[in-house]
Amino acid sequence: MKRNRLLSLLLALMMALSLSVPALAVDAGFAPDAAVTRGTLAQALYDLEGRPAPRAGGFADTQGKWYADAAAWCGENGIYKGDESGRFDGDRALTRAELVSVLYRYAKFDGKDVSAAQDTNILSYDDALAAPEWAMEGFRFACAYGLLTEKTEGGRALLAADAAVTRAELARALDRLEDMGDALSLWTDGAAAKKALLEYMAAITDESGADFIPVKDRIAVFDLDGTLFCETDPNYFDYTLLKYRVLEDPNYKDKASDFEKEVANKIKEQNETGKSFPGLEVDHGKAVASAFAGMTVAEFNAYIQEFKRQSMPSYDGMLRGGGWYLPMLQVVDYLQANGFTVYIVSGTDRLIVRGIVDGSPLDIPNSQIIGSDETIVSSGQNGADGLSYVFADGDKLVLGGEFLIKNLKMNKVSVIMQEIGQQPVLSFGNSTGDSSMAEYVTSGNPHRSLAFMLCCDDLVRENGNESKAQKMYDLCATFDWVPVSMKNDWTTIYGEDVTRK
Repeated sequence: MKRNRLLSLLLALMMALSLSVPALAVDAGFAPDAAVTRGTLAQALYDLEGRPAPRAGGFADTQGKWYADAAAWCGENGIYKGDESGRFDGDRALTRAELVSVLYRYAKFDGKDVSAAQDTNILSYDDALAAPEWAMEGFRFACAYGLLTEKTEGGRALLAADAAVTRAELARALDRLEDMGDALSLWTDGAAAKKALLEYMAAITDESGADFIPVKDRIAVFDLDGTLFCETDPNYFDYTLLKYRVLEDPNYKDKASDFEKEVANKIKEQNETGKSFPGLEVDHGKAVASAFAGMTVAEFNAYIQEFKRQSMPSYDGMLRGGGWYLPMLQVVDYLQANGFTVYIVSGTDRLIVRGIVDGSPLDIPNSQIIGSDETIVSSGQNGADGLSYVFADGDKLVLGGEFLIKNLKMNKVSVIMQEIGQQPVLSFGNSTGDSSMAEYVTSGNPHRSLAFMLCCDDLVRENGNESKAQKMYDLCATFDWVPVSMKNDWTTIYGEDVTRK
């Protein structure tokens, strides 16, 4: 596939240069040392993307040029920059500084993993400090991934920022570009949600663009269940945890209160029949708080880790702690590689979310995990008010047994302001419980913002629900959220070794 795409790109390049197809070989017809123009590279990238119709009018000096549409498309997607007078200057020879900058922006637009560029040192090149400041990121990127052809002079390694790019150098750079990994490789190429996220990232990381967002303001919030992690098998992780604790755990089931048993049996009936119980969300939170009261935070986490080792009822090849949506983990990695701080804002108990994340492939610290809350007290406090008790040597933090808040709906918005302190620019959810969060992120935001909603429309690889999925599609159309189809947008959900029974 890679070579086919590269061949198509090189064919387009030759056509742009009015050369014959047999000249693809690096011989006299190919003229490997001939200079490449800015218009040639724009056309090659444009052809690689299938020549989508540009939305913008283009540059002032491209009318009637063979690369006019390519220049317009590259300009509107932040891949190419014009000069101070707004000219594209497409017939001018392409410099190495321009090449690496354009390919860096294109790689980000195309969803490639460019994270290695952040830690690449280019000061070993003797002329590194002479390169223009605007090209430094591009040179770090090109050196990290081997896109540049080596240039030396008198035994010195050079970036040669102002040197013209040759056809052979461009062919090498495009070849190496195709070798780079796709940061969102588990998403189908035609996924509209993937395209929306890539276009968004290219725009908000372009320092000279109108949509640029400083790193300090790049904040994304994610729901957990049904957004990052398996939501229903046959119920939420924290619901099944409580049911196990109260009805099955041999060390606790005989100690459970009548209230805890009542809640656990409602969950059991809901699992078996789908029946809805008004107020169950809050009652469940209260029952979790009381059923685990007195445990230290570490003991509670250890209990969760043990529960995570149970098999998933509906799947072969997956344990309860392994229900991560792999395409969404790629999204988190992609955001973090582009300077985003990622928070989980879940309706699940905060300590349970921390336990689910602990030891998982998701790299998010506890300080960025927000959820429903219960009291935490000192083991020696014995009911004393926190304003009068002083934590003592030997005390441990234990679960206090009182439920505080269910972090759903509008409560998510309130807690975002309380704990994060500023409006995020990206929201990812899957249900009406995330609607307030999505609208908060996208309403009156000083920065360009988006809200994505997962639609559980996969009935083969996941415990999908067509009516629920359609409801979310309808809400996305109403509120201008970006829908994500689990069925059509992802090449896998849990990995090829996991199958639904």
